[in-house]
Amino acid sequence: MSATGEAKALTPPDICARKGRTPLVCLTAYTTPIAKLVDPHSDVVLVGDSVSMVLHGLPSTLGVTLEMMIMHGQAVRRGLKRALMIVDMPFGSYEEGPEQAFRNAVRVMAKTGCAAVKLEGGEAMAETIRFLAARGIPVMAHVGLTPQAVNAFGGYRVQGRGEDAERIRRDARAVADAGAFAVVLEKVPEPLARRVTEEITIPTIGIGASPACDGQILVVDDMLGLFGDFRPKFVKRYAELGQAASAAIAAYAQEVRERRFPAAEHVFGDAPTAIKGGEAA
Repeated sequence: MSATGEAKALTPPDICARKGRTPLVCLTAYTTPIAKLVDPHSDVVLVGDSVSMVLHGLPSTLGVTLEMMIMHGQAVRRGLKRALMIVDMPFGSYEEGPEQAFRNAVRVMAKTGCAAVKLEGGEAMAETIRFLAARGIPVMAHVGLTPQAVNAFGGYRVQGRGEDAERIRRDARAVADAGAFAVVLEKVPEPLARRVTEEITIPTIGIGASPACDGQILVVDDMLGLFGDFRPKFVKRYAELGQAASAAIAAYAQEVRERRFPAAEHVFGDAPTAIKGGEAA
């Protein structure tokens, strides 16, 4: 607790220290109101490049720009008090090499106030992760299905089946050895995610992975059921807010057409009904 009695914001070392302990609760957020809702319940809030599809209607994460991530990061920062905020590095902002990754990560952290960045890739990104970590930039890694490489994978397919499991294990070990403080395991077979979690020394955050992971993450709009046309196997819907919102909008539209809204309590008279202290009440 801080001197004011408020919970202190979590840090990357706090998250790393949770390895093998109480599972980490992680959710995405892209706006201030949603950040305020998830903050009291989350250990990690990720400003994910999934914002491209969730809020901007793009077909994949590949169209996200650094400017978009900074804008949404700034919005989320305004809504957080406790959770560790991480911002995704978008496609094309770090793959060129460690120096490019460093310049862009510095910009993201300075502009948004986030405590860490996330980037996709395993062995191929180990040098970059090591470069960033050595210069004071905490990195969450991401292996398995890495959405920015969806074209190379031929779609959003499960990774690490059969002989391909060894590639995922190498990737996870590489990012841990390079200095990442945690790693997302996305859409990999459950036994493999469990084995990786046992083998590496940093927390694993599962999405379509295993309950044995050290934490779990979901896109908040998916778990709230805000959209009805996207139902991946690994998402549990804890609400159906999309249906509730649709019903509310339909009721509003009907009342407007029937001139039942606005009613008397929603409009203003010609003159104030009371005067207090010489001013209109």
